[in-house]
Amino acid sequence: MTVVETDRIAMANESDELTLDRMFEWLEELPVPGGYKVEIVGGHVFIAAQRDTHWQIITDIYEQLRAAGYARSRVKSDVRFDFPGHLNGFACDVVALSGEAAKNAKGLWDYEDIELVAEVISKSTALNDYGPKKAAYATAGVPVYLVVDPYVGRCRVFTEPKKDEYGVDRTVDFGEEIKLKDTVVGLTLKTDEFPRG
Repeated sequence: MTVVETDRIAMANESDELTLDRMFEWLEELPVPGGYKVEIVGGHVFIAAQRDTHWQIITDIYEQLRAAGYARSRVKSDVRFDFPGHLNGFACDVVALSGEAAKNAKGLWDYEDIELVAEVISKSTALNDYGPKKAAYATAGVPVYLVVDPYVGRCRVFTEPKKDEYGVDRTVDFGEEIKLKDTVVGLTLKTDEFPRG
């Protein structure tokens, strides 16, 4: 039996949580170049480059959340969150946390404290954002899930999570406002400066 086979058997005997931790430990040892984001979705590792357009949108959302009163400590980007389901460790593009949020015993933020997740899609990982990640966010009870698509200049806003789906799915074109006043987020996001492409 090889070392790799021994590690696979050991991983199979551990709980999902420990296996997820172990996978991230291995990923931290890899020479992932700067400007790339690493996530584990359903036990599969995804490494995607962050393009300039991607980062501009993330920054715009971050700045709007800060201007609306979210403290710097309550807004995260590319920080690991473990979500319900099989081996889901996501590094969300933008996360807004509740005022009561605190790190857990493992030093991670809890998904129960998330008020909003925003993902800016990349061509290579778009299916995750609209598929398994959306289902994980709904299962976790994330009140607002925003998917920004710079390729078509459109956002999808998912609210009212129920089981592994969202009850409300709205589409907003770039240039229109994303009205979230009736949600726990309680603000309106502007999209007129979101770049396309």
